[in-house]
Amino acid sequence: MALRSYGACVLCQNVSVVRMMYRGMSADAHLQPQVDFLKGQIHRKHPGATNLKTLHLPEELQMAARSIIHGAQVNRLTERAQSLTNFLWSRKRAVENPTLRKKAVSLERELWEKAMEKRGDVDEQALADRIRTRVFSELRRTTYHWTPMKYDEELGVVYMAARMAGSYAAVRRAMNEIKKRDPSFAPQSLLDFGSGLGTVVWASHSCWGDTLKEMVCVDSSGPMNILAERLLKGDDEQVEPHIKQVYFRQFLPVSPKVQFDLVVAAFTLSELPSVKEREDVVHTLWRKTSSYLVLVENGTREGHQMLMEARDTLLKKQEQTLHDTRAASVFAPCPHEAMCPKLAAKHITPCNFQQLYKPLPQPRHSDQAIEKFSYLILTRTEPAEAETEGVDWARLIAPVQRRTRHVHCRMCCPDGQLQHLVVTARKHSRDVYRCARSSDWGDKVPIIPNVDDDIQTDSE
Repeated sequence: MALRSYGACVLCQNVSVVRMMYRGMSADAHLQPQVDFLKGQIHRKHPGATNLKTLHLPEELQMAARSIIHGAQVNRLTERAQSLTNFLWSRKRAVENPTLRKKAVSLERELWEKAMEKRGDVDEQALADRIRTRVFSELRRTTYHWTPMKYDEELGVVYMAARMAGSYAAVRRAMNEIKKRDPSFAPQSLLDFGSGLGTVVWASHSCWGDTLKEMVCVDSSGPMNILAERLLKGDDEQVEPHIKQVYFRQFLPVSPKVQFDLVVAAFTLSELPSVKEREDVVHTLWRKTSSYLVLVENGTREGHQMLMEARDTLLKKQEQTLHDTRAASVFAPCPHEAMCPKLAAKHITPCNFQQLYKPLPQPRHSDQAIEKFSYLILTRTEPAEAETEGVDWARLIAPVQRRTRHVHCRMCCPDGQLQHLVVTARKHSRDVYRCARSSDWGDKVPIIPNVDDDIQTDSE
């Protein structure tokens, strides 16, 4: 009996060892694709981490802006700056004529049906006139009235106080995605469409410095171009501009064969009155792109949807005449080229991100602010060899929730689905867990879900 018991114990131990070996083999097999994804970096600087710490305006730009604002002596500047910020944030796209007509027909039909239910001896012509008047009145009350922004010098100064630092932060964060994931990219030429105060020039100079030899800024507002030039010269006409080879235009270069390494349109699509005009501009900008096209808008539902319009335009609506046959592909933030899952959700929410920054000093303003923005980067280039490790990684679309020995990650995945995944060291390896824990909203994360993961598909 003792011998039989001893044999049973040995057998149980062997079975346990075998089970542990198989578990280890299974885990190793799952983690094999992720073996060297860190490439020698520490976890908080893994290849998918593109977030930046609190951004400051370049010292020369900040000093020039303060000099211009002080010299302009705009009445109620702080209140007007806040009012302009609120207005631009709440701005919607102009309502298209077909949408307006459809709404008018539906409302007219509804009013006629109600009138017919109570019909007695009425003058139909008079009733039709009353209904028509009611329809026009209701449309005026409920339709968003889009008007173009026209910047004179004073409003340009108000915009400088309100939006320059936040715009710089959003563009700088978007450009960091290219700088981090494609370190070999060294642009020599830049086109900034809707350049405003020239913050794109300053942001690109912060990223790539003196490799940029030609920067063309296009803005229809003459006063804004003048302000942008004053900022470059430190508000001193007698000195050389801090960043050289910057040229200001009020119209895009005519030739379709002239291309730029980097093309940017920041907070510009929202200034165009129709879908058709936005499509035409996006096609034009893409024709002028040799490597990367960067689009940035407010992190609102309107801003996100305009970017998705632009994405569909370039991925699905090919132009008849192609001067550059290299196709467009999405570089960031989407890890796929399927329809945006946030637009397919029952409750549509924007895909947006945020960046901390230090605003220009103003009375009653805090020392730190948050810029919430949406962005889209398209490229003609193939992914660099150094970037191939991260092409199939998911994108964090919300802050990481850190808990004891696990983290909650809400992600947009390469299969085009939104997922909520609980990441642990046991299920996903110590390295993957530590990378996820040190990542934040907007980063890409090296997570390949296990078959037995507790995954929730987010319906938003």
